[in-house]
Amino acid sequence: MNSLDDSTLAEIKDAIASEPELLAPWFDVGEKYVRTKGLPGRIDFVFVGLRHNIDSLKSKANILLTWIDEAENVSEAAYRKLIPTIARFGGEVWLSYNPESPESATHLRFVKNPTDRTIICTVNWNDNPWHNERMERERQNDLRDRPDLYHHIWEGEFLTMTEAQVFAGKFRQEAMESPPKSTPYFGLDFGFSTDPAACVRVYKIGRVLLWRNEFYKRGVLINQLGGEIRKGVGDDVARYDVIADSSRPDDIAYLKQPVSVSGGSFQLPRIKPSVKGKGSVEAGVEFIKSHENIIHPDCPNVFKEFKMYSYKIDRQSGQVLPVLVDSWNHGIDAGRYALEPVLRNARFNWDAVG
Repeated sequence: MNSLDDSTLAEIKDAIASEPELLAPWFDVGEKYVRTKGLPGRIDFVFVGLRHNIDSLKSKANILLTWIDEAENVSEAAYRKLIPTIARFGGEVWLSYNPESPESATHLRFVKNPTDRTIICTVNWNDNPWHNERMERERQNDLRDRPDLYHHIWEGEFLTMTEAQVFAGKFRQEAMESPPKSTPYFGLDFGFSTDPAACVRVYKIGRVLLWRNEFYKRGVLINQLGGEIRKGVGDDVARYDVIADSSRPDDIAYLKQPVSVSGGSFQLPRIKPSVKGKGSVEAGVEFIKSHENIIHPDCPNVFKEFKMYSYKIDRQSGQVLPVLVDSWNHGIDAGRYALEPVLRNARFNWDAVG
């Protein structure tokens, strides 16, 4: 924070003043400080801007609790200095923020990779006891007039409808069915660690890509994977080519074997490795962007990825960089693999985007 009067100090002072009987008797509130009174010992509230004054925290002793407000833009470097300082005294770290990017240091450290002592709470407008009629009107106005921002402002989702959003204006959700005798294309992205495995059924109908079915799940063992894919995208997946991530040749070989040999749950006899090359990711993304993407409600995870998949943003300038963020892309990667034969047949210029 740069101005204590306009930030957390003012909020705490206002909160104390709002409870003249419950809180006010126990706090000494000055122009630039807040501390307890009338209690055993004394607790001081210290206000420090993490961007410019993080090193000053190292000299503080007996830190019981640290509250970081507007934590979205706190850097990983600041956390590396702050967390050991707090842990030295057995203190707690509380964060409050409205998430913007899945690649923020705050999200990666505390949400995507939490420790076993991390507690995550989602708090939105419907949890706010002070949500009044005026605020409700504003919420309804945003829902009606600014649907691209509504879910970020009111529901705590990432800020995705920006210039950084890869598929902005290129997709919508609709319960569309494929035309009779149209060919399905299947792709498989293997999960790793906490990432989900994803398989999709996609149809190309002129300049439309219909994302009809998905399998999307974490923690699936390889001997269970075929059966889970079958349940997600349909029994006929065994009759078509399934283009899978070529970085997992052993898994591809396993899924290709008969169940009687592998001991697995379902065979994918026509599974094949993807053919990767220079610029293949970017080419696949551009190919998908060149179509209207209709995502069936049966593919909720793919729909969410289309909202979240983004380009990197330079933190210094705010400029959108021509670099894809490797996140929120498992179903999309599966779709790229599925459409790889179509893309190659169309003689798409891979090197032009490499």
